[in-house]
Amino acid sequence: MSDAELLDVFYARHGIVCAVGAGGKKTTLYRLLAAHPGRAAFTSTVFTYTFPDDLAAHALVASPRSIVDDVVAAARTQSKLAFACPSEKAGRQVGLTPAQVAECHQRAGFDLTLVKADGARMRLIKAPDAHEPNPVPGATTVLALVSARVIGLPLTARCAHRPERVAAVTGTAEGEALTPLHVARLIASADGLLRGVGEARVVPVLNMAESPQERAGAWQAARIALELSDRYDRVVIAAMRAEQPIVEVVERAGG
Repeated sequence: MSDAELLDVFYARHGIVCAVGAGGKKTTLYRLLAAHPGRAAFTSTVFTYTFPDDLAAHALVASPRSIVDDVVAAARTQSKLAFACPSEKAGRQVGLTPAQVAECHQRAGFDLTLVKADGARMRLIKAPDAHEPNPVPGATTVLALVSARVIGLPLTARCAHRPERVAAVTGTAEGEALTPLHVARLIASADGLLRGVGEARVVPVLNMAESPQERAGAWQAARIALELSDRYDRVVIAAMRAEQPIVEVVERAGG
């Protein structure tokens, strides 16, 4: 798959694209950043980890008071930027406010701004609390992620961030094995991965689908999710760390 095709799968050529949920948000956004041929940026509206050394962008960490002006200045000479604010915690960075992200996107003239808009503490699945996620108003696309690896695993804090919320949204019980139906309910629920998406286009992403078993479970979850909601027209099954990151694009029948 070419870089252009990858960007098209995620509707990530232009605008502000936010990632929510769990199971590879940064990996997905970094891959899209590297694939974009124009002026593109990565940032966050939540805590994020320090930018990796091999990130395909100029890294900028600046005070919340100056971050917008600093991004605008850096964008005059850098076509790709990753920016955040410093944190007192080692290995972490503080996100911008959604309003700051929107201002950076407009003033710096980015074609695409990619935003980590949710935290999941490195878990594979999550359902949001009342104050989550933290997307940018006016975002064009929201990528709603969950890891295909959770299918068949018991719902515990080992794989889930806020397992009690996952249980409430999906109709499962803590300790019970997660099924494709449970994952599909999370994707399709206004209290799950559709929380806070506004008018943005939504693209559910079942990531980490690497084994035949994971891919089969992801396909089942994708088909059910398309039956449960008309809020999206495709579900992407992916393995975003693989050389070929898109496993399958599952579209609504007749779409």
